[in-house]
Amino acid sequence: MEHKALFLDRDGTINIDYGYVYQPEKFDFIDGIFELCKKAQDKGYLIIVITNQSGIARGYYTDNDFHILNKYMVDEFAKHNITITDVFYCPDLEGERRKPNCKMFIEAKEKYNIDMSLSISLGDKERDVEAGKKAGVGKNFLFNNSYAEIISAL
Repeated sequence: MEHKALFLDRDGTINIDYGYVYQPEKFDFIDGIFELCKKAQDKGYLIIVITNQSGIARGYYTDNDFHILNKYMVDEFAKHNITITDVFYCPDLEGERRKPNCKMFIEAKEKYNIDMSLSISLGDKERDVEAGKKAGVGKNFLFNNSYAEIISAL
């Protein structure tokens, strides 16, 4: 059975992007993200995070720091009865996995048998939208500080 997914960028889409966020105490969720994800989940979407994390390659934080923050984020969603299916991340400064390339989307598609044409992607940068389009995601949105457009697309 094929699934549909809501693909989310992290910094600037799920949380306020202060620049290279890696500490749970500095991870502030954007108002409305839990409501968006709950509605998507209730409509049968898998919630998958696709994020560039070049701060690792730049030495601003470690892979372990990323995993600690990731666990915190996933646990916070769980408190709202939302399951983050998976988080795909690219720690590199360049390469085929780094957005605007679509390799992380394709990895998610293959791992979870996702019908990309029925899926939605949301990110705060043009490279997020570009990666989703390259991967064949049906609806791709550039986040503009409101989840209303995405909610109506679900």
